[in-house]
Amino acid sequence: MTTAQVTAAPARPGPRTAPRGLLGRLWRGRAADAPWVRPVFLVLLLVTAGLYLWNLGSSGYANSFYSAAVQAGSQSWKAFFFGSLDAANAITVDKPPAALWPMALSVRLFGLGSWQILVPEVLMGVATVAVLYAAVRRRFGAGAGLIAAAVLALTPVAALMFRFNNPDALLALLMTVAVYCVLRGLEDGAAKWLVWAGVAFGLAFLAKTLQAFLILPPLALVYAVCAPAGLGRRFGQLALAGLAMIGSAGWWVALVELWPASSRPYVGGSQKNSFLELTFGYNGLGRINGDETGSVGGGGGRGGGQGGGWGETGIGRMFGDSVGGQVSWLLPAALLLLLAGLAVTWRAPRTDTARSAFLVWGGALLMTVAVFSFMAGIFHEYYTVALAPYIAALVGMGVSVLWEERTAFLASGVLAVTAGGTAVWGWTLLGRTPDWLPWLRWSVLVAGAVAAVGLLVAGRVRRRIAVAFAGLGVAAGLAGPFAYTLATLGSGHQGSIVTAGPAGGAMGRGPGGTRMSEGAGPGGPLPQGGAGQGGMPNGPGGQGSQAGQGGQMPGGAPGGTPPQGMPGGGTGRPALERFGPGGGGGMAGLLNGTNVGAKAKAALLEDADSYTWAAATVGAQNAAGYQLATERPVMAIGGFNGSDPSPTLAQFKQYVAQGKIHYFIGSGGSVAGESVAGGPAAGEDDGRRGGGPGGNSEIATWVAATFEKVTVDSATFYDLTSKK
Repeated sequence: MTTAQVTAAPARPGPRTAPRGLLGRLWRGRAADAPWVRPVFLVLLLVTAGLYLWNLGSSGYANSFYSAAVQAGSQSWKAFFFGSLDAANAITVDKPPAALWPMALSVRLFGLGSWQILVPEVLMGVATVAVLYAAVRRRFGAGAGLIAAAVLALTPVAALMFRFNNPDALLALLMTVAVYCVLRGLEDGAAKWLVWAGVAFGLAFLAKTLQAFLILPPLALVYAVCAPAGLGRRFGQLALAGLAMIGSAGWWVALVELWPASSRPYVGGSQKNSFLELTFGYNGLGRINGDETGSVGGGGGRGGGQGGGWGETGIGRMFGDSVGGQVSWLLPAALLLLLAGLAVTWRAPRTDTARSAFLVWGGALLMTVAVFSFMAGIFHEYYTVALAPYIAALVGMGVSVLWEERTAFLASGVLAVTAGGTAVWGWTLLGRTPDWLPWLRWSVLVAGAVAAVGLLVAGRVRRRIAVAFAGLGVAAGLAGPFAYTLATLGSGHQGSIVTAGPAGGAMGRGPGGTRMSEGAGPGGPLPQGGAGQGGMPNGPGGQGSQAGQGGQMPGGAPGGTPPQGMPGGGTGRPALERFGPGGGGGMAGLLNGTNVGAKAKAALLEDADSYTWAAATVGAQNAAGYQLATERPVMAIGGFNGSDPSPTLAQFKQYVAQGKIHYFIGSGGSVAGESVAGGPAAGEDDGRRGGGPGGNSEIATWVAATFEKVTVDSATFYDLTSKK
């Protein structure tokens, strides 16, 4: 293979006049591009937006944990700033708030609803596709950019998370923007692009803390070695970018840390009310070594290379049953094309932008894969959306480079191996759901084999024939992920653990390393349905079953029937076979918001304006269901897991004495000291929910001993204004 020219050959346009008007320029694009380039790109964006918007409302409030914080931020600017779970600012989510801000502004403008929450996520997805296209096409041509954009748009986990309200959508967008800015800086050595990259990294930190910095080392290293500037200037620019990163994230961190703790919400996920502790503990090193104090199952570093609390670790994790169908369809191809691209550009000058692009995208991919593969702490399949832009870029770039070199037998051979190997891997992944579209599996294999044979001789046949074989190879490679993406778009997804693809396409793991299987819940099958037409009860999507149907979480937290799209729900998504050590408890209280009946809603709304919090309950997801149903603040005792030490028993008694809380909500007739089927008693200290360092079991016990209980829609209510 030669190294003189690796960029895609430009089209040979004839003389043409410049387009007139804004719309004309938007449609035509650059004068040097072929006439079809800009229209195809715009159509790709429109199709992506249409696909991601289709059936969007079926997810209801998606992850009720974040939707409650969005609702709170739409009502209170203080809650907006801190990322509070309720408008009265009792406790925050366990992440910084940047990912909540676009959704909260949307709800503030257009009201509370599924589309108002999720459309901003769709727009982030479309923007990520656009930025990726722009990053790839600058050096490798429009064809490479379009391939990369299509691969990203059709990655199943991308179709899942760009329609969901977790922070991962904003993180993926900002990481792609950061890479784009670094690549622009590598072109001309202009400091402004590196500064903008630093700003993107800082904002990404405010979306998902330290995960934003995973790709920082390879990007900084490539710039330090390959940028077209003197060594001193390169390091000076990196220092300037570092200052921009610190400034764009540090302003918020400094305000939170310096703000008097008595006048701000408790930092959720921390044990000492410190955002820095949250960053470097639960959301930092704890994710690597498994020692996540306050998480489900507690700390203690239960992970490890032999398979820890969140599944087997190791190099095969990204290809296993749990993750493979989410993102790995083209991962082997991306790795092979990365090697091929580096081989083609190996003898290029130090500042060669093609090689730098392979190093940047490849370094980002390898670093993220390595961390995800070996992290022993909390790991969910949807985290892998971070890999999707890197995989897509390498596929588009690598195919473009090898296509231009296809007259060399080695280049055409690598193209053939890529097409054939991708088809074989797609056949393998589709085989994990053998009863779902069985014809597709063999179609992919046959089409990939034919494409591989044709690409082997692509440099020795007419261009049209070679293009046909290349198109067949692309179609074979994208058929599997496209089908998984359509299955993802066709059903709603709710709760804390969501996966892409058809039912059974991702066999995930939950707390304690438990396998997730179809339709089984703790102690037996869980009821189906739960959220009517895929929406949360009393929210978008229709009516649902009442709270308290599925057992009780430790600490007096209500259980409830899982809505569609969450484990055990009506879409056939996986459910935990057991919940942590010793089994126990209904899953809905931890994994998704509680279903709220009409009577419970009416009780909470009665004279609600006279109280700071309409109610309090253990666990953020439990509180979220009631808050979203009533749009009134509901205190989440103990934060997400119910294990944060907020509020203490003394603080809770003070709130009650001051008349700030109307109700304490337990569950289906059992709060304190009563056994839970398959799990610990509500007052037991099990080290997870209710018995954590916050003394939440003490709160439940005190409430049960002091106030009368009444069952409302299968949920246990305690009127905190009426003692026994």
